[in-house]
Amino acid sequence: MTDATDTTDVTDTADPGYGKLTDESFERSRSRIGVPIRLPNPPHNQEVSLDGVRHFAYGYGDDNPLYCDPDHGAAGRWGGLVAPPAFLYTMGEDASPRPQPPEEKALLKGDPFAGLGSYQAVMAFEWWRPLRLGDGLRCLRAQVGVADRTSDFGGRSAHVTHAFLYGLPDGPLHAIRRGTWVNAERAASKERKKEHDLPEPYSPEQLAEIDAAYAAETRRGTEPRWFEDVAVGDVVDPKVKGPLTTTDVVVWHLGWGMQLTPPGSARLAWKVRQKAPGLYPPNPLNVPDTVQRLHWEPARAQELGLPTSYDYGALRETWLTHLVTDWMGDDAWLWRFECQHRRFNFIGDTSWLSGEVVDARQVEVAHEVRSEVHLALRVTNQRGVVTTPGTAVVLLPSREHGAVVLPEPPAGSIDDLLAHEIARLA
Repeated sequence: MTDATDTTDVTDTADPGYGKLTDESFERSRSRIGVPIRLPNPPHNQEVSLDGVRHFAYGYGDDNPLYCDPDHGAAGRWGGLVAPPAFLYTMGEDASPRPQPPEEKALLKGDPFAGLGSYQAVMAFEWWRPLRLGDGLRCLRAQVGVADRTSDFGGRSAHVTHAFLYGLPDGPLHAIRRGTWVNAERAASKERKKEHDLPEPYSPEQLAEIDAAYAAETRRGTEPRWFEDVAVGDVVDPKVKGPLTTTDVVVWHLGWGMQLTPPGSARLAWKVRQKAPGLYPPNPLNVPDTVQRLHWEPARAQELGLPTSYDYGALRETWLTHLVTDWMGDDAWLWRFECQHRRFNFIGDTSWLSGEVVDARQVEVAHEVRSEVHLALRVTNQRGVVTTPGTAVVLLPSREHGAVVLPEPPAGSIDDLLAHEIARLA
């Protein structure tokens, strides 16, 4: 479970409910369900471009020509270059209503769980159509659920689920991203310190093992992985990522964008800081700098009770999609993916990616047969600890039933999809 935010810097600590989990905070949170939340920043990519896709793919260590060579896929299933599954993180013009009704502004004012530790626990995706060169996206974000639970590290916690709904400007839906954050009082969160095992210097033998794993990586590519050739227990070709360096985090940002902190430096950062000073807490020289620097500045992470800097949950999500897409081949489709972030992945840690087939089934849908393969996935660090377990559903081509048929979304528009998500979690 990774610490996604620190609300101390951006909230008024004079609020008597600050840092406390109360019945009132749950009610305030429930009142927000279904209310569109404005996206804080413009998208890193306004549209799918060759450079944007390549920078993103290189940022997580993927040079698949399906994403990086516009000529590679011309004769394949998709007719040209497509974006990697997690590329949606970089896209999405805000689709919330303009102007925002005053009553919705009032509901969204302040954080019901201000001052609590906020941890990204789960992220789930469904994809229904590819992103091609020139495509743009709209994105609607809204809270779709909140659950009152006992956390796995003791004490009451609020599990808040947000949906990010992505559709093309002319209507077709592309995907949904569902994130669940656990909010718990910081006294309880301190129990997680047992997870803070730091990496030690690597021996030449350990580094040689990692290098050998890089050399042995495989990619299915243009050779179809037929459904009929897959059996329960088959191993997904493994990968390694790491040892994680600060440089890796910087290169990831080049393709991913800044996400929380608006992009730009100097006067551009100053302009944002005038509106949201909490996004720029002072560094040891008393210079305002982004809250996100805890991912590359150990001193900032230590100020927040962590031993050093660490990765982003989104980076591990993207690593696992890389594991799956290289295994399944160009003609297959990654339909569903979900993972849980259970441990920190600190600078210096090595992540070993693995998985296996746990189910294979053919389902008749609207007079067509869908060939599904279900995978169990995991990220395991160099100490043998699983930091991120996950699952995926892949659609494979079939010798008997032909090419992959893309799945249909459960609704026809972003607004209808939001209503479906709220009902699903009710």
